[in-house]
Amino acid sequence: MMKVWRGIIVGCHPTSMLGTKLILEEGGELEILGMYSTWNEGVYNVRESQPDLVLADYQMPEGNVESILPEMKSSSPNSHFIIMTEEEDKTLFQPLLELGASGILSKGASPRQLLLMIDGLREGFLSIPFDWIEKGFRLAPSSQGLDAVMQLTQTEMFIMERIVQGITYDKIALEIEVSRRSIDNYLRKIYVKLEVSTRAQAIEKFALFSRQNKQIYA
Repeated sequence: MMKVWRGIIVGCHPTSMLGTKLILEEGGELEILGMYSTWNEGVYNVRESQPDLVLADYQMPEGNVESILPEMKSSSPNSHFIIMTEEEDKTLFQPLLELGASGILSKGASPRQLLLMIDGLREGFLSIPFDWIEKGFRLAPSSQGLDAVMQLTQTEMFIMERIVQGITYDKIALEIEVSRRSIDNYLRKIYVKLEVSTRAQAIEKFALFSRQNKQIYA
């Protein structure tokens, strides 16, 4: 017998939340523990109840979900968070995923689409609309990795770019008019910023994010 999931709804429209509750509980596989209309109530009850599922509006009077999602996920790490948006916006998907969401869905989606997304989470799968793929949607590297690359100074960027191109350390030293020993010092700082310990790891990380974000050199 399938486990009955316990859920919480956080939204700013009581009527809409009630309708969603009725839809989710109809099949007997979900039990909604409560419906809350402020982030403070949501955070408290997520922490106290440790639900399997949280449906949360993207926009609330107190602000967007980005301001509170990390706290809710941290307080209940095993909960799945589905963020409900006014319009289907694939640009929100990855940023919310990195903050702890398990999916996003337009409020205009059908009840069947919501239930299918939840069924996927039960089985360990994350779902996205197929038409996103048809329109060219692709997951980019984590912005956390990009943040690490962006910490590099202009000189460090140049050094890594040349290393990726296969240029020797001695030649790089001549190009930027420093000693060979200075290149070693630069590399130690670069490794710390990129959170790597070897040349190969640094090249892999830098090359990955530079391909996706070529403007970081400009």
